[in-house]
Amino acid sequence: MTTTFTVLDPATAEPVTDVHLATLEEADAAIERAAAAFPTWRDLAPADRARLLRRFARVVDEHVDELAALEVRNSGHTLGNARWEAGNVRDCLDYYSAAPERLFGRQIPVPGGLDVTFREPVGVVGVIVPWNFPMPIAAWGFAPALAAGCTVVLKPAELTPLTAVRLGELALEAGIPPGVLTVLPGRGSVVGERFVTHPAVRKVVFTGSTAVGKRVMAGCADQVKRVTLELGGKSANIVFADADLERAAAAAPGAVFDNAGQDCCARSRILVERSVHDRFLELLEPAVRAVRVAHPGQDPDAEMGPLISARQREVVQGYVDGADVAFTGSAPDLPGFWVPPTVALVSDARDRVWREEVFGPVVAVMPFDDEADAIAKANDTEYGLSGSIYTRDVGRALRVARGVQAGNLSVNSHSSVRYWTPFGGYKQSGLGRELGPEAPNAFTEEKNVFISSE
Repeated sequence: MTTTFTVLDPATAEPVTDVHLATLEEADAAIERAAAAFPTWRDLAPADRARLLRRFARVVDEHVDELAALEVRNSGHTLGNARWEAGNVRDCLDYYSAAPERLFGRQIPVPGGLDVTFREPVGVVGVIVPWNFPMPIAAWGFAPALAAGCTVVLKPAELTPLTAVRLGELALEAGIPPGVLTVLPGRGSVVGERFVTHPAVRKVVFTGSTAVGKRVMAGCADQVKRVTLELGGKSANIVFADADLERAAAAAPGAVFDNAGQDCCARSRILVERSVHDRFLELLEPAVRAVRVAHPGQDPDAEMGPLISARQREVVQGYVDGADVAFTGSAPDLPGFWVPPTVALVSDARDRVWREEVFGPVVAVMPFDDEADAIAKANDTEYGLSGSIYTRDVGRALRVARGVQAGNLSVNSHSSVRYWTPFGGYKQSGLGRELGPEAPNAFTEEKNVFISSE
């Protein structure tokens, strides 16, 4: 088996660099170094751990432009997105730098003594990062884990390792001790699998497909190993007749075509109340055609770039070829992995483009009849990650938000992820929650201690 991987620029399909892929022995060595570093990191005074995380945030901030440029080449992200993503790493580190001094236990009233609880870090955490958002998703795992006192071994996706490797270097530059955060490029079947089977790894954080997440969860069960899973999505954008249709139609492309649709939160199903279905499509078409699809390394104003790989383009094109396409946007004539923004019409909920996660710039539109029908159609999926509701009726917005089975919903917007609010899915979209003020607790065990007063 080859021990190197050639990273390609998705916009041009040209090689960027070769990256060494860790062997099983190298994975074991990295995990053992993390285990050896754990007691010192765990026992570091909370204020000192917080200070190091703030210093890490400052170093990342000094390298935002460098990290963004690297992500543009490695992942095909637009420059604006890549800058936001690098800034999100900084912001997560800043936010969770407050946690070491706030990992509070409780005093619980009991007879005959004092009962107190403590939050203690689980140990070594294996973080497995996907290729669609390499920087933010890495930080969503390692920032709260480090704040809780855990050590982390992070495996970036084979396709997109470059920014993760650089973040690992910046951590050392900031003074994070060796072994506390290790970035280990490698194959999922080698490094990721070793996170699952190695007894020193006490928690696995996995973001990726639902199919692989199920295998990770099954493997972790053998050692009763903690696991957080952020998996697939097929989220609904529900547009009622009383909504501001112009606003809803103008916002819809960004909700699904951002990052070329390679987003588990993408609102890839649009449900429109039947009485305004045709009018909404009339408004949606110019908004889709206006999406600026361009080489992100050459056009700083690009709003959408390429897909990540030839394989992903083939998968997405397979959905387009079988769909009732209403209209499309544009794509540049370049040798990279391009698919234009595409809108499909659906009348049968069994259609593949309606039921399956395309993970590309394809959105399906279907009419609904009333509030109950909208909720039923939105919930008719194995996923439950995110979604949007457009209406001027506050009562309806609350009823539908409570009725839709999804972990992250927005009313009259498409916001899904803020580092200071919890993020995660219902059903087969995942297990557990990331981000928000309680995220560090997910990397701890709660210990109860009773002290007799007699």
